[in-house]
Amino acid sequence: MHIAFRALPSIDLDYNREFFASPTSDRVLCHLARRPLIDPTTAHIHSLVCWIRTYGDSRMAAPLPTSATLFPDMSAASPWASSLPEDLVRLVASRLLAGDLLDYVRFRAVCAPWRSSTASPRGRGVVDPRFHPRRWMMLSEGGGLYPGHPKLQGYVRFFNLDTGAFVRVHMPLFEDHCVLDSFNGLLVLQRDDDTAIRLLHPFTGDILDLPPLKTLLPQMHEVFPHLSSRKKLPYLRSISTAATFADDGVVTVMLALRRTRRVAVATSQDHQWTMSTWYYVINRAPFPYQSKIYVVHDLGGDHSAKIFQIDTPLPGEVLQPPKLIVKSTADKLRGPVFLVECDSEVLVIGYSKNLSSKLLVYKLADIVMEKYTPMTSIGDKAIFLQQRTLSASAKALPTLVGGTIMYFHPREHQLVQYHLSSGSWSPAMDQCSLRGTEPGPCSFIQHIYTCCSCKHWNKGLMCRWWKYPAEWIRWPVKGKLRQGVSCLSIVHFAKCFGVQTSVFLPKPDVFFYSYQLIAETNMSPIYTAHGSDACFSCLLFAGVNN
Repeated sequence: MHIAFRALPSIDLDYNREFFASPTSDRVLCHLARRPLIDPTTAHIHSLVCWIRTYGDSRMAAPLPTSATLFPDMSAASPWASSLPEDLVRLVASRLLAGDLLDYVRFRAVCAPWRSSTASPRGRGVVDPRFHPRRWMMLSEGGGLYPGHPKLQGYVRFFNLDTGAFVRVHMPLFEDHCVLDSFNGLLVLQRDDDTAIRLLHPFTGDILDLPPLKTLLPQMHEVFPHLSSRKKLPYLRSISTAATFADDGVVTVMLALRRTRRVAVATSQDHQWTMSTWYYVINRAPFPYQSKIYVVHDLGGDHSAKIFQIDTPLPGEVLQPPKLIVKSTADKLRGPVFLVECDSEVLVIGYSKNLSSKLLVYKLADIVMEKYTPMTSIGDKAIFLQQRTLSASAKALPTLVGGTIMYFHPREHQLVQYHLSSGSWSPAMDQCSLRGTEPGPCSFIQHIYTCCSCKHWNKGLMCRWWKYPAEWIRWPVKGKLRQGVSCLSIVHFAKCFGVQTSVFLPKPDVFFYSYQLIAETNMSPIYTAHGSDACFSCLLFAGVNN
């Protein structure tokens, strides 16, 4: 697994722990880049932005010993830097901040005048959405090396989906925290001892405290009247997160509780969560985008796809029920239907006819206006579809192919990629790395795809398709305090050649899930489910699990 990363750029933020703590030390990243400086006084603003992004590249060498002797103020050596007008400095900074947070950090590292003219991310990393690490994802190391594993010595790695840069951060708080979700690059954590929800900025260390999940237990009596409090908590830990950020620093967080199909809301000033009185209809994982959560239902008898929108209320507002924004007919779009963010737009992906047909990609904004014009290109992006959906740049991650959609095909029984330009399917990776008792090295495609499965991603596990007939995915530590982060559902390999597989999941609602696949025929999978959000191809999952 580690071989694949040796040639990739990497930063160790532990050596730069003082970086965000003092204005003089946040020039570390710029110096570590070890690139020559040029005089951009006559350059256009766009050229200056490109200059920072190029010469502030994160392909850094080993950390230098001290900042006192090796990091003198650059304004003395480069007088042009301190002579730039403040409004120009702020304009360039805003352009950089619209891209990657670390580009903005490197810009501020140039000299003291540039730092004094721009806002520091320190202390504002969570409450100010401008400083969110939007395109950064926590990396699943594989081998069961979950965040906080003793072998990791307190380090967690993150990678950028657009630039391919890697960052290693020292985060000792994972000794008593676990990850429930990720939102805009922020980690949604649960503190083990009191179930408090916390939003963590992985690079600044800023933390926003929210009420404990256990404050929802009294409101769950109607949902699960016969369960004890200890048995109710696992149903609250499978979440999708959205939030609003007010100018006064008040943050309102909305959690879509997948296993109860309800929504909980709290602000950073509240002491308890408030659960919705209504349910939402769902058979796909909730899709959070900015301050909204979208849910898809596409198992109707007429094969139509319905998309609902739930808005995070502002402080003082009442949480409103989901509103129907799209009802697509079967001739326009067939399920399974997925939503994904790509280049700051929400895309809707589904089939044209059946599971052997072409994939169709629409912009959500278009089909809300009933304009069904399929996209013919997604640029250099590769899209990953699973419980969580992601898009990544093939330019920065050479193992990817641009203009493709990665999907575990329910008939091919493997991860395939759909080429949008040609309408053809091909294997996404060498299958020898996936199957057998001793699988080969992981492709980076598999690492990204693992980020789409929360039940693997937060436990340091890799999505594998060779294990059968069944296994239980459990937390290796503090299982009683973290139960429900994965639902402990049975995973069954359904390539069973003419055998019907039925699984009863341990749910109070006694939902029955059945999956039937005749591998040697052209039959489509048959789903009999209520409330499930995804059937992971020929692997049977509890769709509402995390």
